[in-house]
Amino acid sequence: MSAIGIFREIIRMNKKGRRTGIYSVCSAQGDVLKAAMLQAKADNSMLLVESTSNQVNQDGGYIGMIPGDFVAFVCDLARAMQFDTDKILLGGDHLGPNTWQHLPSEKAMASAKVLVREYVKAGFQKIHLDASMFLADDQGDRTRPLADEIVAARTAELCLTAEQAWSRFDKGRPKPMYIIGTEVPAPGAARQVTAAAVTLPEDASRTIALAKKAFYLRRLQSAWERVCGIVVQPGVGFGDVQILDYNHEAAINLSQIIKGHENLVYEAHSTDYQNPGALAQMVSDHFCILKVGPWLTFAYREALFALAEIENELYECDPDRRSLLRYRLEEIMVEDPIHWKKYYSGTAKEKKLKRKFSYLDRSRYYWPDRGLHEVKEKLYFNLRKTGIPLVLLSQYMPNQYLQVRQGQLESDPEALVFSKIREVLSIYSDACGIKNNSMYAR
Repeated sequence: MSAIGIFREIIRMNKKGRRTGIYSVCSAQGDVLKAAMLQAKADNSMLLVESTSNQVNQDGGYIGMIPGDFVAFVCDLARAMQFDTDKILLGGDHLGPNTWQHLPSEKAMASAKVLVREYVKAGFQKIHLDASMFLADDQGDRTRPLADEIVAARTAELCLTAEQAWSRFDKGRPKPMYIIGTEVPAPGAARQVTAAAVTLPEDASRTIALAKKAFYLRRLQSAWERVCGIVVQPGVGFGDVQILDYNHEAAINLSQIIKGHENLVYEAHSTDYQNPGALAQMVSDHFCILKVGPWLTFAYREALFALAEIENELYECDPDRRSLLRYRLEEIMVEDPIHWKKYYSGTAKEKKLKRKFSYLDRSRYYWPDRGLHEVKEKLYFNLRKTGIPLVLLSQYMPNQYLQVRQGQLESDPEALVFSKIREVLSIYSDACGIKNNSMYAR
């Protein structure tokens, strides 16, 4: 079965009441994606990887890739990891005019249509259509959401573009599956969170009804049958040091109404840092698609910082040979604050702490820096040269220490980093009921 076929089956079984779900890896960080492939291989499962319209678009996005580049990037990693590319489902997240909000609606939507077309052309098959944002000439109270009717009409326009792109470029592939709706906060991350109101059931029902009407007006009945999910706010989120935990009781009414929509489940964004039991409960409550991103790069950063501490101990008498990874990351973030300045507030001391440790993990935008990559490689070189004493591994990476002691993991810097990331991925795998479930591997 193809990855998109497995995806459909996951949704079908979830609708039947089984705790089946799928987690979506929302990251363009190479080591995170490699670790995700290792986890999928261990689980004998498919892998859902998504990029956002800010990361990857026709202008290059903030990672400098157009959609075709990202597909090639993921496939190259898969070949390097000996992971079957047929088991990868690629998704486009928040595809719409988000990047062009400063433009009048006609121009912004024209760019959004190019974006959607390029994603479908490149082979993305799970398409989240998000037209929820105000554009430059939109009227109305901007302290409130954009009118549902406008959002629905624009969503249908984007879907029409996607369908036309599939007809032109992708007839050999299955037709795209669609996600509608948006979530709070907007794509990226929240600056601060104190509460997240669960989407009202009547609002979710209205979104579905208006979207269906807009699709039918454009003769997109066939496409509507492939709308498989709606993004809502289940009451979760995170800020610098805060986590809003999922509350089953608060979301129960929202969970119940989706049962009346045969082909639909919920897609939950910003599920990072939730407790394992909460994630499992979300899947049972039909939040079938769980997005995770910052938690994975947070774990990546934790692993690199732990290795840097081990390096400091080993090279205490020869400090000039140390990589100084933590200090170099701080220098780069201070030199170029564009990715964190709007998100981190407070005193100079507080902002310095956030640059390193915030749950928002804005440091993830800096790892692609070539100089920082070289620093990481120096860290790996130093640790491979000396070897990593078990006593230090126990001190700084106790879970990996146990795996090494049990012969389950090689004491190599890269392998240790992958293992740390997989700690998070395994939580999602368990929550979604993936491990050793033959349905995912067909």
